[in-house]
Amino acid sequence: MILRLVAATAALALVSSAPVHAELPSGARAPDFAAKGALAGKPFAFSLKQALKKGPVVLYFYPKAFTQGCTLEAHAFAEASDQFKAAGATVVGMSNDDIATLQKFSTEACRDKFAVAAASPAVIKAYDVDLKKPDGVSTGLTKRTSYVIARSGKVVMVHSDMDYRDHVKMTLDAVRKLKGAKS
Repeated sequence: MILRLVAATAALALVSSAPVHAELPSGARAPDFAAKGALAGKPFAFSLKQALKKGPVVLYFYPKAFTQGCTLEAHAFAEASDQFKAAGATVVGMSNDDIATLQKFSTEACRDKFAVAAASPAVIKAYDVDLKKPDGVSTGLTKRTSYVIARSGKVVMVHSDMDYRDHVKMTLDAVRKLKGAKS
C-alpha cells in the first residue's frame, strides 16, 4: 500500500511539474523524423526531411484508425488529395496504430490516396500530440492535430481540434498560401 502511494505521488509530481503548453506553435522548426507506415496497403517508409525536399508537408495526427471521426477525416483528406498535389504538398496521417492496421486503413479509409505512418512515442512527444485524460494521464492515443510544414522545415499552420471537420479545409488553405508565397 505504501509503495503504491509513493508511486502515485511521484507520478503526480511528474505530471504537475511538466510544462503546460499546446502543440508546436507556428514558426517553430518541425522536428525531423522517419517512420514506417503504409501507402495503398503496401509498406511505406516516410522521412520528413526527404518529403520537404519535394514541397510542403501536411502532417496530421489522428487518434485511432477505424474510429468514426478518424475514418471520416481520412475520407476528407482522400477526397482533397488532388488539390493538395496541385498545391505541391505531401499529406501524411500519423497515429500510434500498428503497421498491419495502417496497411488496411491506408486502403479502406485513405482510399490509396496518401500515406499513413506509425507515430512513435518520440514523435508524439516532439509534436506534443499525446492525448491525455483530464487528470493528465496519457490515453495512449494522439490528439487530432494538423500541421502544415513549409519546405524550410518551419511550422506555418497548426490546428488542434478533436472535431475532424475543419482540418482539411484549414490545411489546404495554408498550403495554397504557401504556394502563392513560393515557399
